[in-house]
Amino acid sequence: LCRGGLAERLCRLQNRERSAISFWRHQCISDDKPPSDKSGVLIVKILELFEECTIQVAICQQLEQSPATLSPEDAVINAKEPILKVLFTRETAAHLKSRPQDVIHIYPPWQKLLLQNADVPVIMNTYFSQKVLLSEHSEAREKTYDLTKVLIRKNIISLAQTFRLDDLDDKLPQASSDNQVPCAPQTHNADSKQHPSALSTVNDSLLEMVESQGAVGWREVQVRVVIQRVYCLPAREGYRSHAQGNKPLCATPVANSDPPNVRLCLLVQDAYGMFSEVQLRSLSSTDGIEQYCRRWEGKSCCLAGMKILQRTTRGRALGLFSLIDSLWPPVVPVKVPGQSQDSEMMTTNLPPPSFCYILTVQSGEIHVEVDEEEQISNLYQPPAVHGLKEILRIDGCNERCSFWAQVLYRRLQSKHNVPIDQRETLLFVTDSTLQNVAHGIPKVVAVSVTASCVLSAEIIEALGAGSQLVFFKDALWGNGRIICVERTVLLLQKPLLCSAAGADLSELTGPVRLDELDSTTQASSVCALRGTVVGVNESTAFSWPTCNRCGNGKLELCPQDRELLYCNHCSEVVTTPVLKMQLEVFLSCPSRSQSTVKVKVWLEITVALFVLLTMLLFLQTYEVQSVLGKEVGLLNCYVHSVTSHPNCVALEEIVLL
Repeated sequence: LCRGGLAERLCRLQNRERSAISFWRHQCISDDKPPSDKSGVLIVKILELFEECTIQVAICQQLEQSPATLSPEDAVINAKEPILKVLFTRETAAHLKSRPQDVIHIYPPWQKLLLQNADVPVIMNTYFSQKVLLSEHSEAREKTYDLTKVLIRKNIISLAQTFRLDDLDDKLPQASSDNQVPCAPQTHNADSKQHPSALSTVNDSLLEMVESQGAVGWREVQVRVVIQRVYCLPAREGYRSHAQGNKPLCATPVANSDPPNVRLCLLVQDAYGMFSEVQLRSLSSTDGIEQYCRRWEGKSCCLAGMKILQRTTRGRALGLFSLIDSLWPPVVPVKVPGQSQDSEMMTTNLPPPSFCYILTVQSGEIHVEVDEEEQISNLYQPPAVHGLKEILRIDGCNERCSFWAQVLYRRLQSKHNVPIDQRETLLFVTDSTLQNVAHGIPKVVAVSVTASCVLSAEIIEALGAGSQLVFFKDALWGNGRIICVERTVLLLQKPLLCSAAGADLSELTGPVRLDELDSTTQASSVCALRGTVVGVNESTAFSWPTCNRCGNGKLELCPQDRELLYCNHCSEVVTTPVLKMQLEVFLSCPSRSQSTVKVKVWLEITVALFVLLTMLLFLQTYEVQSVLGKEVGLLNCYVHSVTSHPNCVALEEIVLL
């Protein structure tokens, strides 16, 4: 805020106002009695309550000051006493918890507003108000009321009606019969868990719902939106799922990473182009995410019973707004708030959204109704699929991109101070657009999968089995890197609807080629290596036995026979283990003639061959020197580090999926 400006002065005034109200209420509670000064106090008895534009409106009868022994039921209403319309803010209404027949004391500085062509005065500035309980019977009734819930009638006033944009015949009634809810205390039972279609007329504006219903929840209304994206987000720590409808949902705290605790989310858009993220429920498994994507994306749905978790902005949620920006501008014209909704008034020349509401469901109700039989909405924007070559040439930063690629190798980043479940995973991928390029663009690129990107069990299992063709939906491109972050989805099947935008999506034919080691090779990449062996580091060489069936490298001594090895994974004795050896060799490479190239080589030999090699070494018929000068063919390697002082490249031999 500008120093000394009107906004700053208003902010200070509001802060002082809130402090004064809080102090006054605290003083009333501490004294356990109403303020003794009765001068200027307005005493009213509530006859009727309803809500309009988040303000609680009470139709009241003004009372004369009555004795303290007089109960609210005995306060006789004189027909000559004036009728008042008293306005309470949402905070004041929540503090008072008023009901019809309650007596309220309103302390100064309240104000009376006389409206033209209206007989009923309006009372405003009712922050200093207190409900008066004048008898033990009233206190007992109040305790009983605390266990019940009062449903207040809400008058839904549309923007079109406020600004008189529609014809008189098309005007909505101020309060439709579907929105009439009795004010008498009622317990919340199963009858209120009705189907969303049994609620009021469907609205098409998220913003209007938020403004008219507030943050507490939408109980009598619903809004129609289009599902643009379906994804999972990590659930907050310690979150316990609530029941949805009559189906209890199974959820575990986030601290337990097996199974992962994630929440199913929807990114929805209304007819005005406004977006909202709906966090539906917590899932103990991610197996169904691909089905949800195929069934729900592009379909219209009705939201009911929502409540606002947060109003977030572009500066607070860069990841969310990078996804929203990829869906902007809309593919069809959208409505403009405050203007006539005739087709000629619709436009797509609108600035991108600057804020977004995060919504969640309220417990015990049906909240989302998706019409899976309906046709795909015209507002839906399927992911635009590009070739990797095209993505690497994008100039922007934090751009969402979708592509179809072959995963060749995966590697968990080794950061010792970071827990395993929070480390990044590198997936090295390629496609036909990279393999067919001669020079200038790498043939294989690394995709960084952060811990916040939720992977389905199906994807994890498939990548563990071998090389896979994976669809990366809404990955993030920026600063020369492709990153899978929150709201990125990895699928084994291409979506039914996607825009190829002229990209070459042909499948790979023939063997995959890696870039050879040269002066442009960077750390944390993969390359092919050829050269001549110039040295062997025998001091770092070591070996260990592995299971010949599953490859488990942590064998134990067999409890029954200490001379045999036992595999816990297979639950069997290993009679012919495979010996793995690690050996560091130094190569002379023409492509890096000025660098020391150090390669960590992995060898697999049987125990019988190992015994034979040991005997040859003992008889001095086999020497390590015989290895020097040997030519090494194309080795697939992972680059650990590239340093200039000293000029050294450290690599490790790898096996592609």
